[in-house]
Amino acid sequence: MAVGAHPEPEPLPVLALASSRYINRELSRLDFDERVLAMAEDERLPLLERVRFLAIFSQNLDDFFQVRVAGLKEQVLAAVAVASPDGMSPLEQLKAIRNRVEGLVDRQVNIYNRGIVPALAEAGISVVRAEDMSKRELSQLHTVFREQIFPVLTPLAVDPGHPFPYISHLSLNLAVRVRDPQRKQPRFARVKVPPVLPRFIPLIDGERYMPLEDVIALHLPALFPGMEIIAHYPFRVTRDGDLDDVDSDAEDLLAAIQTELRRRRRHARVVRLEVDPRMSSEVLELLMRELELQPADVYQIDGLLDMGSLSLLTQLDRPDLKEETWTPTTQPRLRGIAAEVPDLFAVLRAGDVLAHHPYDSFATSVEAFIDHAAGDPEVLAIKQTLYRTSGPASPIVRALIRAAERGKQVVALVEIKARGDEQANIGWARALEEANVHVVYGLLGLKTHAKVTLVVRREGGHIQHYLHVSTGNYNPNTARIYEDVSLLSADSDLGADVTELFNLLTGYSRQSRYRKLLVAPTNLRSGITQLIEREGVVGGRIIIKVNNLIDPEIIDALYSASQAGAQIDLLIRSMCSLRPGVSGLSERIHVRSIVGQFLEHSRIFSFGNGGRPEYYLGSSDLMPRNLDRRVEAVVPVTDSKLRQRLQQILDVSLADDVLAWELGPDGGWHKVPTARGLNSHNRFKELALESAHGNGLNGVPHV
Repeated sequence: MAVGAHPEPEPLPVLALASSRYINRELSRLDFDERVLAMAEDERLPLLERVRFLAIFSQNLDDFFQVRVAGLKEQVLAAVAVASPDGMSPLEQLKAIRNRVEGLVDRQVNIYNRGIVPALAEAGISVVRAEDMSKRELSQLHTVFREQIFPVLTPLAVDPGHPFPYISHLSLNLAVRVRDPQRKQPRFARVKVPPVLPRFIPLIDGERYMPLEDVIALHLPALFPGMEIIAHYPFRVTRDGDLDDVDSDAEDLLAAIQTELRRRRRHARVVRLEVDPRMSSEVLELLMRELELQPADVYQIDGLLDMGSLSLLTQLDRPDLKEETWTPTTQPRLRGIAAEVPDLFAVLRAGDVLAHHPYDSFATSVEAFIDHAAGDPEVLAIKQTLYRTSGPASPIVRALIRAAERGKQVVALVEIKARGDEQANIGWARALEEANVHVVYGLLGLKTHAKVTLVVRREGGHIQHYLHVSTGNYNPNTARIYEDVSLLSADSDLGADVTELFNLLTGYSRQSRYRKLLVAPTNLRSGITQLIEREGVVGGRIIIKVNNLIDPEIIDALYSASQAGAQIDLLIRSMCSLRPGVSGLSERIHVRSIVGQFLEHSRIFSFGNGGRPEYYLGSSDLMPRNLDRRVEAVVPVTDSKLRQRLQQILDVSLADDVLAWELGPDGGWHKVPTARGLNSHNRFKELALESAHGNGLNGVPHV
């Protein structure tokens, strides 16, 4: 059946409340963070894994405030009257967020104070305060402070002659109240906790650690000699950190990004203030006034501020407190590619290769592909999109530089608006330019999120294209912890499509039709919608695995397909605005989320097609920004064995009853009851080992 050939779907029932059809995206994101927090509570996990999840929760919340909350505040200030799809105004969303975050943070603090800290101490890793220290430890600490910490500190007074200092984004600080013994007048000063120093200072025995801010607080008299220290309180500031409002039509996008980064470092609006609950009302009022905040922007944290820094403890050499380290396997068809004799391009001409990271090695698949291309004398050109990578030391970047030095045509499309990596991307993009790589900074008005590489090779009297399309970034570091899938292929139609995609990205083109590729913002939305609509029959089947599903049009299409008889399973890691299991609307839709050792990141789409299933993978989530405001690439997988493998990934994920959560019609998430005891992450490790040892059926290991 052709895409788009389907019976006319029945109209959706008109529900009285928009909230009955859509779950608020911001609250859904906090639901995901709550699932992460639940991992930190799980005493069955190794202790430092629980610490890692506690740190991830904190980092997620930082990101949420600097982007999502900042955006809502901008809407309130601009008096934007547009409601979210679920019917909530920006102000209503901010109030709901405040209520949810307060509860989550209280739960986080309780986990840390009553669960993690005692458990760490029992395991020989103590996070101590000043009153817990021996005289010998205090003496050692005085030496460490004097020699390593004191020279870095800069106390800043606030008085008529010294204006209130700029408080940088996500910085940890001490608010200090001092008094001159002669004038008896109290004064305020700010001491920034230097991010260049370790957050936890090790004591003599190497098993006890003191937070850096506590070490500084203990030595405040050395910073303010002759003054009386009245009180000190830690506090932390979060500012607007989103660059999506940069003028993408600027003639020099690179200069515009750099200007905006400098501006935001000094002028970005404060959206959250975290304080110690013991902070005096005078100091709190001063901070709120100077930072232009309301009471709703202040969060009291009765414990360690910036728990994201707990990730440092997970780097301790304590394998007994961690998950067993996983060593990725090499796909049987790619074994020996690093040697000189085997030819990776011959392997791809014989058939496509699918890699499932981190179970399959990134180094012996993706890196090997690019490295092989860089060294092959018959390769004429390499073109690649780079959204996030590990910088100039990245094997990917080094391979591109090596290829350019050997005279190959090398093009790198660098997305300098990749949030959080803007400055880093500018830095290594310039390193590429210095090596004569052609660096392009993307399309005007669009962020390039596609994960695509094209290799052009001369083979006899013709030109052959090889390509890589992935759901994840070209980053060997995240490839060890992010779950992704990627396709290596020599398919001529896909090669032609990717060639035209790069012409669109680097030149002038209005390309809107592709042979096989689905590309945003041209044909991806319509293509996915038509595939969903085609399944809108009795016996229709849809399985979609993405990070986020919040696009109302896609959700409505899924509702229609469900009403028409399709069975739909959705694996959504984070935000899901679709409400499953509602009678007359979505009773045939089930939504699951998996949270575990690795971050679920792959995007896989499966459509029943009347018993001849079709599979796609790519970079796009089902969000308006991905479908309409980004360049995304989604590729069909046509090889029968690789289709089996994708179905296997989906089957194992749907069978998980250890890491899986399920979304109910009320919008609440609950843990899937454990019956079979199938942990999908552990099962994928087993399957990878089976495949590496040749124990799978036709190259696909048994589920």
